[in-house]
Amino acid sequence: MLVCTFAGHRQVFAADVAQKARDALERLVEIDRELTFYTGGMGEFDSLCAAAVRRLRARHPEARIRLYLVLPYLTAEVNRSGAYYEAAFDGVFVPPELLGLHYKSAILRRNRWMVDRAQVLLSYVTRDFGGASATLRYAKTRPGLRIIDLAGA
Repeated sequence: MLVCTFAGHRQVFAADVAQKARDALERLVEIDRELTFYTGGMGEFDSLCAAAVRRLRARHPEARIRLYLVLPYLTAEVNRSGAYYEAAFDGVFVPPELLGLHYKSAILRRNRWMVDRAQVLLSYVTRDFGGASATLRYAKTRPGLRIIDLAGA
């Protein structure tokens, strides 16, 4: 099983990033037919990657492809829109080690949690500040983690 996660900016300005994500995921399903994806669900890049995973699953019904939404903290939105989350993801959860953290630090810790469990990171980072940049810097310290750079590809 191959585990993949995403790190990218809240807004995506390059028109070709969605296609680059779809192409990268197609290459991953050629490597392994059992794929698990963790997304933070907090911006345009996460949304387009989640859409690419859903498309990949539709194109490869023979593969075992899972998509999980990893939240940094509990929100009322999950309760209000439970049917949407059940349809859109294979699971929605907050890692237990994040419970009780201040919400700002919980986002960074959630991102590190996802990176720590992944073998592949799809990234779209075009500037050297902010949460996506911090996550990519952290990911670069993880031995054996394959980083697919969609910003420079």
